[in-house]
Amino acid sequence: MSKPKGFEKPAGVRDYLPRAVAKLRKIEKDVLYCMSRWGYQQMITPTLEYYDTVGVASSTSDQKLYKLLNNRGQALVLRSEMTAPVARVVSSLLKDEPLPLRLSYHANVFRAIEEEAGREAEFFQTGVELVGDDSPEADAEVVALAIASLQAAGVKSFKIAIGHVGFLDGVFQDAVEGLPQAQEELKNHLLGRDYVAFRETLQRLELPEAQKSELDGLLRLRGGKEICGQALEISSHPLARASIEHLCKVWEVLVAYGVSEHVLIDLTMVGDFSYYTGMTFEGYAAELGFPVCSGGRYDNLLQQFGRPVPSTGFSLKTNRILDGVTGNPEAEELPVLIQYDALRRREGLEEAARLRTEGQVVVTRLVAGPEELEQVERVDAQTVEAAGVQYGGIYTFVSFVSEHG
Repeated sequence: MSKPKGFEKPAGVRDYLPRAVAKLRKIEKDVLYCMSRWGYQQMITPTLEYYDTVGVASSTSDQKLYKLLNNRGQALVLRSEMTAPVARVVSSLLKDEPLPLRLSYHANVFRAIEEEAGREAEFFQTGVELVGDDSPEADAEVVALAIASLQAAGVKSFKIAIGHVGFLDGVFQDAVEGLPQAQEELKNHLLGRDYVAFRETLQRLELPEAQKSELDGLLRLRGGKEICGQALEISSHPLARASIEHLCKVWEVLVAYGVSEHVLIDLTMVGDFSYYTGMTFEGYAAELGFPVCSGGRYDNLLQQFGRPVPSTGFSLKTNRILDGVTGNPEAEELPVLIQYDALRRREGLEEAARLRTEGQVVVTRLVAGPEELEQVERVDAQTVEAAGVQYGGIYTFVSFVSEHG
């Protein structure tokens, strides 16, 4: 294996230049402010967690975790998502706090295998967790907040697709009873949105044609509230029916929020089956071909930390918003350049301090005298002109230079 060059960095990570950082921080600030208006308080958890606690409880598969050992030989992981760390804190430091809890976060997370798929191994998430409420109102609240957060981040056109893990569990238990391997295979095809493979697997199963037709009909269950009625006709299994009834109630609350125009029901979209236990959802921006947010209900997670309470939440994929969404560009404030010579240094620096207290960005430059001042301003003008920008597009100039230097 060749030694990396001095300027190289590991695959899957990136450097953020000043303009990108400014945009990222604006998204973070605007989204967290939006979440705070809904009563969600921000928290921060460590970058490192124990593998045997948060690592095992995480929704991330084991092969995607970055693992390392500390100096005592204990296995650690870099956090791969934020829900499990928040669950750990809720079950320990916040165990005596009254429920429900509304918590928000913004953090970088790490997934080792992402680089193999051309994705980032380190990326940012901004999200919320609503702990201690299992009602349709709670599920609708996080969906409505996800919509508000996307708007705060500058995403102009998007759709939220909502589904329910329990519906497909009930359908498969009813139609593919006694064939757990086939059930898992069909679920994985839906999880990967490979509908061709779903139909091929369905045809290989020794099922009555009526059941095959019923299962094939799942792929058409996408739309508005009318999908709830169509889904109830597909299966009479108690779990499937209870799941759809819950989803219908969520839809009614979203209508009351006035955000149902952004939402569609997609009963083929169920998220990670190993993690979610109820409603799940994903948000897609018109500018991008992949999700910019995801979330859902995960009622079993906190039980792994000794506090069995229901929870729901979501996270924005902040990197994808940064890279792929135009958003609302903020007017760029030109810094003030204060130029001074040695004789008027104190005046120049005092003026710089005064302007900074007023909130302006100020940089300073020492020049020898009027001749150098004229020369450096000419160079600045030529640099701006070569970049195709009108003179003055870099700095607002203020000079403290003696007439005779």
